[in-house]
Amino acid sequence: MTNSVRPARLPWRMLLVPAAAGIPAGLLWWIVAPGGLNLLTRDPSLATGGNPVVWLPRDLALAGIMVLAGCLLAVFLAGGKRRDPQAALLMGLAGALAGSVVAWQTGVLAARLWGPAADASANASVVFSLRAWPVLLLWPAATAVSVFVLELVAMLGRKPGDGGHGTPGTFSAVK
Repeated sequence: MTNSVRPARLPWRMLLVPAAAGIPAGLLWWIVAPGGLNLLTRDPSLATGGNPVVWLPRDLALAGIMVLAGCLLAVFLAGGKRRDPQAALLMGLAGALAGSVVAWQTGVLAARLWGPAADASANASVVFSLRAWPVLLLWPAATAVSVFVLELVAMLGRKPGDGGHGTPGTFSAVK
């Protein structure tokens, strides 16, 4: 009998689910952000992108959504026992980056479809857009940091003999 080693399957779900989650994240961004539907502040002076005061809160609204999405994704990545956790993490980070781009483009598309027409001749930021490109890195960054923290807390909480402190070859306190 021969032992056939099956190649590990890539966890495509960890790529596809965050990428697809970018669609509701982008819609949420357009709904709550100043310059979009402005549901968060409901201030009429912040309803249009022609007011430069809108630009920073609009980017910060997307930033908050990205950080929240990264923390939620980290819970799924760190919570379960996976056959290949490194591959799941890498696919999750790639999915988070794809989800960020999808969210950004979904918000921009929602503004074009359902928002008022905006004259961008004075400045391109008058239309519903993203001025701070590094915001797109917040979803994968928040995922990576949160997975690190969750795994560290889980490792420190293990009892001896479970692969934590006190296993053979590691320092353990005298009982």
